[in-house]
Amino acid sequence: MPELPEVEALKDFLTDHVVGHEVVSVLPVAISVLKTYDPPVSALEGRAITAVRRYGKFLDLQAGGVHFVTHLARAGWLQWRDRLPDGPPRPGKGPLALRVALETGEGFDLTEAGTQKRLAVYVVRDPQEIPGVARLGPDPLADDFEEQRLAKLLAGERRQIKGVLRDQSVIAGVGNAYSDEILHAARMSPFKLASSLSPEDVRCLYEALRTTLAEAVERSRGLAAGRLKAEKKSGLRVHGRTGEPCPVCGDTIREVSFSDSSLQYCPTCQTGGKPLADRRMSRLLK
Repeated sequence: MPELPEVEALKDFLTDHVVGHEVVSVLPVAISVLKTYDPPVSALEGRAITAVRRYGKFLDLQAGGVHFVTHLARAGWLQWRDRLPDGPPRPGKGPLALRVALETGEGFDLTEAGTQKRLAVYVVRDPQEIPGVARLGPDPLADDFEEQRLAKLLAGERRQIKGVLRDQSVIAGVGNAYSDEILHAARMSPFKLASSLSPEDVRCLYEALRTTLAEAVERSRGLAAGRLKAEKKSGLRVHGRTGEPCPVCGDTIREVSFSDSSLQYCPTCQTGGKPLADRRMSRLLK
């Protein structure tokens, strides 16, 4: 799933490539991708894109008084095309969900792999009309996101810190991969209760949160959209690296599996050398 660093990089890429250009057509291929109907997607046609913004994991292309907002979900992506194919795209079983064409002949496709279709596109007059945007917590890279603010967000949270970091209404933009990376950098168990964090724990988590995301954004800066996925994977130290040695201590990275996701961690760095209970795997092995 694209998370804050990748969406921030896409925002910068699109700012360089689409701002000032006119939208010629918006062509939905998978009708399920559209989550709004008023204004229609045709309201974008003939308007120049004036700005590109990011809200958490949402991308917002502003064209006059209309906003084209997309959430790429788990398997969605944006593919830039220096030259779009002639003729409209044909609906089918492929990954193409929607195409945006500019007056230059350039444009981009929104695609989604897999069978779970969660890619979402909204055409609205105000991004705050979108429930997912309206409920977002603060952006962790914002200038006013200070350590004290993080402490207030975590106070009274009886959930595990891994789940809190992924909750978009608490902190915007962090998903499964970067929450693993942040907790590894903070040397903190993903199962630790957020409310149990000491002031020193909060300080370590704050530094890990800001540093991990800022470094990932910097690695992605200036890359073409098509290279962002590979850059994300290459920069991860624990997420998706089950069975590999921890780059910090050399211990074997372990995994906890859930019904629709998994987390990775280093026992030596994060849990005092003790493996975390993986009930799903235990049931499978019985």
